[in-house]
Amino acid sequence: MISKIHPIPAFTDNYIWAIHSSESKELAVVDPGDAEPVLEYLAAHQLTLSHILITHHHPDHTGGLKQLIQESNPIVFGPEPSNIKGVSNYLHEGDGFELFGREFEILEVPGHTLDHIAYFSDDESHPLVFCGDTLFAAGCGRLFEGTPEMMLHSLDKLRKLKADTAVYCTHEYTMANLKFAIAADGDNNDLLQRAILEQAKREADKPTLPSTISLELATNPFLRCDSDGVIKRVATQQGVTSENEAEVFAALRQWKDNF
Repeated sequence: MISKIHPIPAFTDNYIWAIHSSESKELAVVDPGDAEPVLEYLAAHQLTLSHILITHHHPDHTGGLKQLIQESNPIVFGPEPSNIKGVSNYLHEGDGFELFGREFEILEVPGHTLDHIAYFSDDESHPLVFCGDTLFAAGCGRLFEGTPEMMLHSLDKLRKLKADTAVYCTHEYTMANLKFAIAADGDNNDLLQRAILEQAKREADKPTLPSTISLELATNPFLRCDSDGVIKRVATQQGVTSENEAEVFAALRQWKDNF
């Protein structure tokens, strides 16, 4: 079984998620953009790297693969379309595998990139999803390769997960995202309260992650494009008066890109 999931900081704001086995000294990691912090963590805790989970091809999520494979020869899961060097097990929508006694299912969530996948585990005691750069705390990823409609469809897959699903994204963008979220949905009391709580975590040098699906549904403007508050703010700021969710989302994402 999985005993804990720990964030290994990398670069300026990345988290490489370290997944511990409760029954062995094996470790799995998610999106190791840099090998060094992973190797240091393995040595400090006397662990062996057995698995790597990759969500998409960007270098800050894959840059450590070559060295980690040379050092540990782990099983490497990842999306097939990008042909990421080092992936041994290519995955598609609906595929599944077992990791430390837990079943994981693959969701294809393109938008940020075309090859983006998420790893979902529907465990009754602690459902969770590793969603890379698709869904962030109070935000979502930039559309480097996909369309607004594509990203909205991907986010819709995630928003339908169980409310208590823990959301493990890979960047500490929360405070910047909340600043924009308040501009886009400032009459949302849940959002205003969240900003206070998350700021306290950062002042204590604690991660704001993981989030939960229920928290994102209540406070993330990119999951609230059908709400009156977001629709009104988008109309005022972007001049988009449509109530079509895809059009509101596209305008909201454009606003965030230039915020």
